[in-house]
Amino acid sequence: MSATIVDQGPSRLTQVVSSITGWMGSMPAIIGSVVLILVWALTGPVFGFSDTWQLIINTSTTIITFNMVFVIQNTQNRDGRAIQTKLDAILHALDHGDDGLMGLEDESEKAIKQIQADIRRLADAGS
Repeated sequence: MSATIVDQGPSRLTQVVSSITGWMGSMPAIIGSVVLILVWALTGPVFGFSDTWQLIINTSTTIITFNMVFVIQNTQNRDGRAIQTKLDAILHALDHGDDGLMGLEDESEKAIKQIQADIRRLADAGS
């Protein structure tokens, strides 16, 4: 039995978020952020290290950080779901795989730790 992909591809918003995440982690973006901080620091004497000069960098970095938290979390959630789905498919395809482990990520932390301990005991007994 094979899974059917209902959607014909990522939504426009998903594509935008993926592009932002990819770009923000790129070397040009990292270099750009360092250059921006250097330019800001070098302009300090020109503006007399004023409160407004400080407010510009504080406000800018706060807004960017706030937005990036949500962008990165969205990407991690999507990647995590995709990985778990692939692992579930592999587990299902294995002859001796335990289908009961599929969807384990939805269980409570206590249940996951108990199953982890059980599997480690089985692995140690088999060694």
